[in-house]
Amino acid sequence: MRLDFLPSRTLTLYLGKLFIVRILAVLVMLVMILQMLDLLSQSGKILRYPGNGEAELWAYVSLRAPQLIQRFLPYSVLLATIITLATLNQNSEVVSMKAAGMSAHQVLAPLVLTAAVVAVLTFAFNERVVTRANATLNAWSAADFGPIPDDPAVRSNAFFEIDGDILTAQQLSGRGDAMVMNGVTYYRRNENAAIVEEVRAGRATYASPGWRLENPQIFEVRSATTRAGEDIVVATGLAPGQVDIGGVNGDAQTLLELSHSIDALEAAGRRTAELKAKWWHKFSGPLAAVLMPLLGAVAAFGLARSGHLFLRAVIGMSLGFAYFVVENAALAMGNFGGYPPFLAAWGPFLLFLLVGETVLVRTEE
Repeated sequence: MRLDFLPSRTLTLYLGKLFIVRILAVLVMLVMILQMLDLLSQSGKILRYPGNGEAELWAYVSLRAPQLIQRFLPYSVLLATIITLATLNQNSEVVSMKAAGMSAHQVLAPLVLTAAVVAVLTFAFNERVVTRANATLNAWSAADFGPIPDDPAVRSNAFFEIDGDILTAQQLSGRGDAMVMNGVTYYRRNENAAIVEEVRAGRATYASPGWRLENPQIFEVRSATTRAGEDIVVATGLAPGQVDIGGVNGDAQTLLELSHSIDALEAAGRRTAELKAKWWHKFSGPLAAVLMPLLGAVAAFGLARSGHLFLRAVIGMSLGFAYFVVENAALAMGNFGGYPPFLAAWGPFLLFLLVGETVLVRTEE
């Protein structure tokens, strides 16, 4: 076995170009199909707002496309790996490489190097583009696809638990005592955590202490009746400072912003396991691209005319998709504290790195 990591420069450039072209082709195909399906499901909501038209549909596409690219780029790398390696195997190019004295790792090295470049670009794309698109799309969706407030501090879908009761708001704007909540729902619960009253209001302002719900609609669970009430003050234990650090969306914040949010939540004694898992996943997520050539490597080897090429491609695809299933399950476990954040983000990557290496070494080296 040769100890050089990469084959010749010519072969490295050939395989790298072959691989990157297929990654882009598969990614464009996936994003276009999924974007059309998503737009079909969301176009009714967008056009429902008076005045929205074709321009708003294109605006939605421009905000949604970065999310789809982020989510499905690792799948594109996996499918491109299978296509590239199966084609090389079918044309006996892998046989020629191994006959020239190249090891299985050297055959895969140009693909791994290309995937590493893709991972770095993905990380930068997520930090510079995807986070901003997520923040804008969340604010636009919270406004029912109407005008987005100019306040950069606007947040959507906030949730707070105060002394056993629950307060939710579709949108938060402003800072400090000038903070305003829109689309507010307050659930009053008894000592058994059962909801006894639901209060809905279009707007709530800080009453120092508590939050004044304006023109509320009150639903009493026991009598199953709804009545209009006068302005009431609820959640006296919730201060604007606590609201400022609540409702953090890790997908809409950069790495540095998320670090500051985690520090603020920890200083306030709030739970941060989910955000820490997302922080680590900002690194492990893009690196999934580096793992795909290793998991799909089984499609590169074995004689194509033996009739096992299709089976090998299916095995490689199964290993890749198994990684995504385990990754999502681990992140879900980390969100409610079943796994430590670091293990939730990095455990699947390290596990399938060992699995891929074991399969490659035992079968080809």
